[in-house]
Amino acid sequence: MLVIALCKGRFLEPSLDLLAGAGIRFSEDVASSRKLIFESEDKGHRVFLVKPADVPTYVEYGAADIGIAGRDVLLETRADVLQPLDLNFGHCKIVVAGPKGGNGMFPPTIRIATKYPHITMDYFTARGIPVEIIPLSGSIELAPLIGLSDRIVDVVETGRTLKENGLEVLEVIAESSARLLINRAGYQTKREEVRGLIQALEKVVA
Repeated sequence: MLVIALCKGRFLEPSLDLLAGAGIRFSEDVASSRKLIFESEDKGHRVFLVKPADVPTYVEYGAADIGIAGRDVLLETRADVLQPLDLNFGHCKIVVAGPKGGNGMFPPTIRIATKYPHITMDYFTARGIPVEIIPLSGSIELAPLIGLSDRIVDVVETGRTLKENGLEVLEVIAESSARLLINRAGYQTKREEVRGLIQALEKVVA
């Protein structure tokens, strides 16, 4: 049996649609159920639901053979997993944003509010810009508006939320989309099953 970790939230429905296209279906409505673990109709797959940031950890440590998560989460967690396939949904950008109309000039040490401290530190350190990271878990756009930070690093899809809060994108750090994650050991011990699923998903994504 292959064990698959899926994200709760906006990735869940498209992930389930992809699995269904690959022949993995469930008798229960996974998206609306309060349960966390589900077995597929063919009894060959088990799915469990976790927070997006935790998916790479479950896969890296072998609690799941396979997972689906955004590239932003992978960059932040630095999980040691295989990433054989871009699943072509959940497209967004990891950006530096700040108050609209700013000249983009940084103070000597820039204060950055973000839920991506590793991505942020790596990005600014590579450019020789000293930063102070202010970790937040939500409503990141608020931070520069009330003086908590000079800039933010966050994920944006359309940029509408930034615009409505008087912010704009200053720099794009990376593009992100949903990725298929594979446990390294599981790729060897369950190679036939894993390769079969990858090939089935490749046809769906294509």
